[in-house]
Amino acid sequence: MTTHPTVRDVTERIRARSRDLRSAYLQRLTETRNRDRGSDRMGCANVAHAVAGIPASDKFKVVTERAPNIGVVSAYNDMLSAHAPYQGYPDIVKHEARRLGATAQVAGGVPAMCDGVTQGTPGMELSLFSRDVIAMGTAVALTHDMFDAALLLGVCDKIVPGLLIGALHFGHLPTVFVPAGPMPSGLSNSAKSKVREQAAQGLVGRQGLLDAEMAAYHAPGTCTFYGTANSNQMLLEAMGLHVPGTAFIQPGDAMREALTREAVRTVLGVAAKKPYATPPIGEMVDERSIVNAMAALLATGGSTNHLIHWVAVARAAGILIDWNDFSELSEVVPLLTRVYPNGSADVNEFQAAGGPGFVIGELLDAGLMHADVLTVRAGGLREYASIPTLAGAPSDEHVLKWHAAAPSKNEAVARPVSAPFSATGGLKLLSGNLGRSVIKVSSVPDDRHVIEAPARVFDSQAELQHAFTAGELERDVVCVVRWQGPQANGMPELHKLTPPLSVLQGKGFRVALVTDGRMSGASGKVPAAIHVSPEAAAGGPLAKVRDGDLIRLDAVAGTLAVLLPADEWAERESATLPDELRIANGHGLGRDLFAGMRRNALTAEEGACTWL
Repeated sequence: MTTHPTVRDVTERIRARSRDLRSAYLQRLTETRNRDRGSDRMGCANVAHAVAGIPASDKFKVVTERAPNIGVVSAYNDMLSAHAPYQGYPDIVKHEARRLGATAQVAGGVPAMCDGVTQGTPGMELSLFSRDVIAMGTAVALTHDMFDAALLLGVCDKIVPGLLIGALHFGHLPTVFVPAGPMPSGLSNSAKSKVREQAAQGLVGRQGLLDAEMAAYHAPGTCTFYGTANSNQMLLEAMGLHVPGTAFIQPGDAMREALTREAVRTVLGVAAKKPYATPPIGEMVDERSIVNAMAALLATGGSTNHLIHWVAVARAAGILIDWNDFSELSEVVPLLTRVYPNGSADVNEFQAAGGPGFVIGELLDAGLMHADVLTVRAGGLREYASIPTLAGAPSDEHVLKWHAAAPSKNEAVARPVSAPFSATGGLKLLSGNLGRSVIKVSSVPDDRHVIEAPARVFDSQAELQHAFTAGELERDVVCVVRWQGPQANGMPELHKLTPPLSVLQGKGFRVALVTDGRMSGASGKVPAAIHVSPEAAAGGPLAKVRDGDLIRLDAVAGTLAVLLPADEWAERESATLPDELRIANGHGLGRDLFAGMRRNALTAEEGACTWL
């Protein structure tokens, strides 16, 4: 299939823009890759330290037989339901590696925080920057430099981007990501949201709300809505960094262990008894691979967080992308799925309908993804248009079989390119005199794509919640929540605002949110212009907005503006971050330790990177 002209043009523009940076990256990768292997290159004391803690048979393999040694980096903890299943994975990996004549060592662990736990608390202000901490933790683990390949164990929001950024700084290593899958479906996402709205109105008490939340989040695995965590898995499939079809197999499924063992075989290049020199990750993740991830995000209405994270991921591989690239692709990539919040289905229903394999196959057939990319599998990206099944005893290495994901098993959840839910993708770039921002239009009703109303300005999400409780927002209103960008307070997600704004919209008011903060893939049906850049704390125009200013959010035309004469707007003074907020943002619950990150963070459109 011929590549779609827009996909081709965007890719070529990225390639040209990145040429010098990418060339320097690949040169460093080649130099590192051409060194002698670790146990031959390093000093005797270094090698002795590296193998002191492993069984004698493994020492012999590493030092004498020069067998491949896999470094495992794990985000395991049992605070995150999605990461709790990883507890036993290292033993599975080591067993399979030994069976294949190789070895594996847990090189290190990385921190992994749950945004669901920290949402609306000071801890959420560490969330975005935890991505770069995870990247550094990955680097610390792999910098032992004794490894011939790597397996990365992580699933959730900042964890996968952080692991990927860290791995790309060790781009000479063949690397495979190993997911753990979603929890079984519990209380539906739509029912959960309804209870939250009732609680915001005082119609449901704490016990009723707690019962609903416990029924929704009830088992090991990722949350079942299509937020950042599950979008991560879709993007990794689209980039060919998983064993095909691994993303949404539940932790309790018998196939899960078989897929983990297949990841070991894949990174060693012996999967399905097809010898294949698994390419280093830095070569696999090129501009075509990044564009494939962007297309998959748009086709599934995935998390807006990836307009930040994948900019940072690309930069780690020497590739420069921006929001214009996403916007142009969104004009030609159709929306193929309806998964909550842009539909009622959850990820388990999406998987049953065909899952990532169905979407990837449709995009490949339509020329909306690059087929000619390197992946961790010998069959290339076309292998990812399939679904795995279990076809034998668990001990049998041939137990896994793959079959085509198409056609869709449920067109209410996943549709072909020939009959999409929307002809364009789920994200829209907005620009105007308030700066540049993005909106997730796939979850917003069509009659709410244009909102024009007076502004009400808030310096925190708590202020908005107080105003709602006091009945001050019972009208058409654009709520402007500023001082929420990377430099101000670490750019937390503002999920706590979704229930009250949804209540107002449900009453018939025309409401919208405008903020330099974040919302995730589960941001709801209220139009929200988010990631406004430059942020207010860096002198961005949100600092000029006053109560009563008429604001127009137009997701059709792609504009976000205060409707004031240009000369009046230009002359208006900007507010400054209040001292009490600045002090509060910098202290307590570990926030003091992140002062340097807040100070050095780039803009949201530049990936909010703190390491450049």
